[in-house]
Parts: sequence; structure tokens; C-alpha cells
Amino acid sequence: MSNGDIFVGELIGTAILILFGAGVCAAVTLDKSKARGAGWVVIAFGWGFGVLAGAYTAAPLSGGQLNPAVTIGFAIEGTTKWEDVPFYVLGQFAGAAVGATLCWLLYLGQFNLNADEDNAIETLGIFSTRPEIDNPVQNLITEAIATIGLMLPVLAMAGGHKHVAGIGDAGLPVQLIAFVVVGIGLSLGGPTGYAINPARDLGPRIVHALLPIPNKGTSQWSYSWIPVVGPIAGAAIGAAIYNAAF
Repeated sequence: MSNGDIFVGELIGTAILILFGAGVCAAVTLDKSKARGAGWVVIAFGWGFGVLAGAYTAAPLSGGQLNPAVTIGFAIEGTTKWEDVPFYVLGQFAGAAVGATLCWLLYLGQFNLNADEDNAIETLGIFSTRPEIDNPVQNLITEAIATIGLMLPVLAMAGGHKHVAGIGDAGLPVQLIAFVVVGIGLSLGGPTGYAINPARDLGPRIVHALLPIPNKGTSQWSYSWIPVVGPIAGAAIGAAIYNAAF
């Protein structure tokens, strides 16, 4: 695959992932949404289906990795070439920004209702993660452990030198990986909201800061490094475990 294929595939696939993921968060959070208050289980499944749709869409072009941490994990394991990593990562961050913007446009009327200061809703949680307990060490460990829980099944089912490159190339395993993401959300997502993907968090956080959403609240930049560093560290550890054990 060419560098252009990698960039375009990851851009489109990650945009779909974030459109679904931020979309379900908006649906559950915003007033005048038919899914208002549907809860955490709905959010977890929405993100899982976003992985499913995005990975399959990107597969013919890039393999559908959709996550800089996963890409770095594949590079450490040896499947992805290090010289290809920048094209994956750039496409993923660009796609995350596009997907977040599309979510805002889709729910524009609901976001504009935030102009009513008496009923305004803090909107960062629609776009990015934030911890329930603000403890940087605990939050970093949480993100790293959750990403280990993602990286090892991804390598075992759909990647690694024993299988094929990428996620979406793998047929049935991509469906199983989507359910792994749902499981991570349900089991491990409570403390921080389970970014497990630097592009998924930082790209939409930047978009949130730039969008003209009335009374949108803070973008919480003091936390923004944790959903970047934690998943990368977790993916690196997961890939190292995979190389040592398999």
C-alpha cells in the first residue's frame, strides 16, 4: 500500500469511528436528543460499532488501524514499518478532527440550545475523555492498562507476524475486536472514560476548543497529555508482551 493510501484510509476510517463515538455521546448527553439519558452501556456499544464501521471502511486502503497507539504497537511488534507510522498517525489525527466536526454539524441544533445559560451542558465529554477522580498517576495507569487490554487481543486476533497487517484486513476478527472495545468500555472505562487512542481524544479536544459552541465549558488541557501518553505506553507494553510470549 502507498503512503497516500495509508493516509486516506486512516483519515476516512477514523472520521467514521469518531462520528459514531462522539455521536453516541452527543445523543446521550444533549437535550432534545431522542437518546437523551440512555446511559453508559449505549455509549460503549456506540464506540464499539464505530470501530467496526471505521475499520472495515479503511481496510482496503490502510488495514484500518485507526489508533496511533495501535500503530506504534504494530511497529514495535514488527508488522508495520516504522517509515509508514507518520502517515498512519497523520491520517488518524486528521480523521479524528473531521469526525468530531461532523458530529457537531449533525447535532448543531442541540449544541445551539446551550445558549440558554440556565440549562447549559458542559460539552467536553461528547468529544474527549475526562477522569472521574483527578489523579494524574492513577489516570495514566488506568489508560495504560486499558490499552494493554486492547493491544494484546488486537495482535492475537488480527495483527502480528503470524496474521495480517491492520485490523480491518482480518475479516471476522474485526467484529471480535469491536466487542473487545465494548468490553473495555464496560469494564475498564469507568475511571477515565477509556480514551485508549491518542487521536480519538486529542483531535476532538482541539476541535472542541475551536468550535463556536455556546457555554461549552473547559477543554481541560491540563489533562490532555494523559490520553496520549497512557495509550502509547500501554500499546508498547502490550506489543512487548506479545513478542515475548508468542
